[in-house]
Amino acid sequence: MWEIYEHHSLVSKLGKLPVGILKRYEKWKDIVDISGPEGLLLIKGFHDESLKGQWKGFRSSRLGGQYRLIYKIEDKKLYVKVLDVTPHDYRRK
Repeated sequence: MWEIYEHHSLVSKLGKLPVGILKRYEKWKDIVDISGPEGLLLIKGFHDESLKGQWKGFRSSRLGGQYRLIYKIEDKKLYVKVLDVTPHDYRRK
């Protein structure tokens, strides 16, 4: 079982997301909890990929439309840190 930690700023954003995106995020968490990030690669709809440039070391999954989930795998075994669900704007602020 993997543990998923949500960044504290993400919690307030979740309530403002469209219902469909929020349901897809919950499904994403279920998949990661059961089979880890490797399970995301089996589902083509998430388009899970590693990021480049200033986001090197992070990964992105598509939640639908323009929404992406940015996360980082730490400790290689049991820890996934979800940083943001964003409408495809990867610039750091």
